[in-house]
Amino acid sequence: MSLEAVFSEESAFIPYLVAGDPTYEESMEYVEALARGGADIIELGLPFSEPIAEGPTIQQAIVRALDGGMTPDRYFEFVEELAVDPTLVCMTYYNLVYQYGESDGPESFVERAATVGIEGLVIPDLPAEEADQLRAACDEHGLDLVFIVAPTTTQERLERIREQVSGYIYVQARLGTTGARADLSDRTAETLARIEDWQVPKAVGFGIATGDHAQAVITAGADGIIVGSALVDIVADGDNKGINTTETASRIENKAQELKDGALAGTSQQPAPEKQ
Repeated sequence: MSLEAVFSEESAFIPYLVAGDPTYEESMEYVEALARGGADIIELGLPFSEPIAEGPTIQQAIVRALDGGMTPDRYFEFVEELAVDPTLVCMTYYNLVYQYGESDGPESFVERAATVGIEGLVIPDLPAEEADQLRAACDEHGLDLVFIVAPTTTQERLERIREQVSGYIYVQARLGTTGARADLSDRTAETLARIEDWQVPKAVGFGIATGDHAQAVITAGADGIIVGSALVDIVADGDNKGINTTETASRIENKAQELKDGALAGTSQQPAPEKQ
């Protein structure tokens, strides 16, 4: 299913995990748990050694995955082996995309991603002003290119992102790096209002950790929620405490269901669209 089509059915739950964290086999079970818990789209991180947009939780997950032997080729094998229904999006950094394959440029990476079943890319360190080459490769191979909008994104940059984005727009709920929070930023609604007339779905991430958070974000007007650190925390806790994979997977599934239920509850509280 195309990314935009996912949002046409109901509020979308988009979880994130790092592929290969803490091992290839365990990570496979954890991604499958997300699918059982109600994920609509899964952002599957390809670990990069300099993840500038990530907070400590995801940075540590990336270290575990790299230590476990995850590479771009191994990542594509991982995606091929997955047997899940949710649409898959690759989240990584542009150096890996650009350097992959025999020649410089994003073409080889995008082609391989499309072949294994990736439907879109999120590249946090690639400005929209410099994305023409990747946008062209994505268009050629049928992938969406998702961009991130922050509370401080300028109007000029918003217009450039609007020209380049497809699939959905990743709305950053707060400033700073990724990480679960006890409360939500009050700037979410403000950022959503700035792009309310965009035709692409809006998914909010950064800081969502509970079903109540998910409900609040959807009530504020988002079309979906993106959750990473709250789920990666469960992986880390299982790894640190030696909890068996089955129990950790069950905890991930339960958290995913909580978040999905919260998103659906938020939908029922959104104001009805005005009649034309």
